[in-house]
Amino acid sequence: MKKTTFYEIHKNLNAKLVEFAGYEMPIQYSSIIQEHKAVRSSVGVFDVSHMGEIFVKGPKALEFIQYVTINDASKLFPGRVQYSAMCYEDGGIVDDLLVYKISDQEFMLVVNASNIEKDFEWLKSNNKFDVIVDNQSDLYSLLAIQGPNSLNVLQKLVNEKIDLEYYYFNFQNILGNKVILSRTGYTGELGYELYFQGDSELAEKIWNAIFSAGKEYNIQPVGLGARDSLRLEMGYCLYGNDIDKTTNPIEAGLGWITKLNKPEFIGKSALIFAKENLTRKLVAITSDEKIFPRHGYDISFNGEIIGKVTSGTVSPILEKAIALAYVKKEFSDIDTQLNILNRGKEVPAKVVKLPFIKK
Repeated sequence: MKKTTFYEIHKNLNAKLVEFAGYEMPIQYSSIIQEHKAVRSSVGVFDVSHMGEIFVKGPKALEFIQYVTINDASKLFPGRVQYSAMCYEDGGIVDDLLVYKISDQEFMLVVNASNIEKDFEWLKSNNKFDVIVDNQSDLYSLLAIQGPNSLNVLQKLVNEKIDLEYYYFNFQNILGNKVILSRTGYTGELGYELYFQGDSELAEKIWNAIFSAGKEYNIQPVGLGARDSLRLEMGYCLYGNDIDKTTNPIEAGLGWITKLNKPEFIGKSALIFAKENLTRKLVAITSDEKIFPRHGYDISFNGEIIGKVTSGTVSPILEKAIALAYVKKEFSDIDTQLNILNRGKEVPAKVVKLPFIKK
């Protein structure tokens, strides 16, 4: 298994390490609930170095990005980030990703860890614009600093005032090293990401500097377990659970990033058809009953199976069951009463509006 530059730190902190996307990653340090609440109330740090960074360079870089992604990258300018996705010709999702515009001829695509090689091959196979597609994933380390006090922590580490709006980035110096500082996040809280190149010695220095700066805020290391429960409280999709090659962006609630009026892109005609012939939708469901709604649980209505849970947990903040599920379109309206099937027993639940946690 691969190891990130922070691996020894995780070991020294007695993190519970698991295999994830080919990496040995921390799922938790103390407890998932404690780490979750630390991010909601103050600040936490995630090692997400397993994520992929693929650079696209060349005079036709924008044309290429427009062709392979579903959002409108022509709206981007240097320093701007965009949430997008890539689709197959049939509308199925290759991956969801972030598009960073570095310059008119250079973009950075941040892709899901489990999809790095697949995405890289997909991009290369559709490169009819003579651009350079460069997978630099193994060169970059990535930390996400998330929570209400994340700005207070990071401001101590840089000289100039951090004044980033949501989905913007710039270049900063931390400990004499050039880093990409962005403000996106996967938790719903104020949050930032640090991308940098360097060995484990530099990674340890940066980690220690962040934790020293965050000591007064009781900064906590956070594992992948709380990362999942935090994103689920906001209703953010996870590739492999809520979206994959068998789902399309329209039914997944990602119509807002699907720009069907832009020039030709891969999957466009299939997505136009999907929009006009929608049969199911990804919805948010809660239950007041004692249940842990796991991936794959059936959803029923009057004894009929009408859908399946894709992601579920017991929200540490709401202290109740929350889930995302695909259901037949006619059962997707807010306040629709339905059931989650747990070992053959129907557990009452209802469709609610996202996010589960109002920020």
